[in-house]
Amino acid sequence: MPSRVPGAPGPARPGLPDRAEHLRRWAALHDAPPPRGVVRVWLGVVHALARPLAAAGVTPGALTAVGLLLPLAALPAAAAGGRWALVVPLVVVVSGVVDSLDGGVAVLRGRTTAGGAVADAVADRVADALALVALWLLGAPGPVVVAAGAGAALAEYARARTAAAGVRDVGVVTVGERPSRVLVVAAAGLVAGLRPDDALLWAAVGAWALLALAAVSLVQLLPVLARLLRALDADRPREVL
Repeated sequence: MPSRVPGAPGPARPGLPDRAEHLRRWAALHDAPPPRGVVRVWLGVVHALARPLAAAGVTPGALTAVGLLLPLAALPAAAAGGRWALVVPLVVVVSGVVDSLDGGVAVLRGRTTAGGAVADAVADRVADALALVALWLLGAPGPVVVAAGAGAALAEYARARTAAAGVRDVGVVTVGERPSRVLVVAAAGLVAGLRPDDALLWAAVGAWALLALAAVSLVQLLPVLARLLRALDADRPREVL
């Protein structure tokens, strides 16, 4: 085999996928139709932000770790209260964006793995819990915060168990998906920081809003998952006794 001439350029490295290819890969990865509407717009934003990171060699695992650790910075700010509460929405939103970027970089670099998906899911749940703790530190009622967290966790668990049973369809995009929860916590922290005298009120409003989102999400999600599981059972060959 002929050797390369010293100093000559090596074989060209394949470029990163463009936006259309990124959307196609995302749909194939999630066994879903081509994304439309808000999801398509959001994935376009993720592609624009993730592309330079992927080109720079940033790994999905590094972004997952950053997204996991960032919410920790919200806790002392929430506990301090006053104008420090303004740190909460900044940290929570940045953490949510980074959470989307790890998947975007993985798709762009062709490094989607089962282990990465599990690590990302675990990091998401930890980040969710830390955001709820921040809301509680701002003054939200503990029982409401716990109920909201339990409702959101139940929806995520039901979807995960359905996927483990063999259903790849996400079922339905509910009103209480993680981006919605991030925005609620961020909004509560923002108003609490701008109006410190009313911080307890707005923290409570945020907690009740999260609880309402969790309840509506379960009403939306559980019947759809039940239908998908029935369809899966119907497609499986029945055992002959």
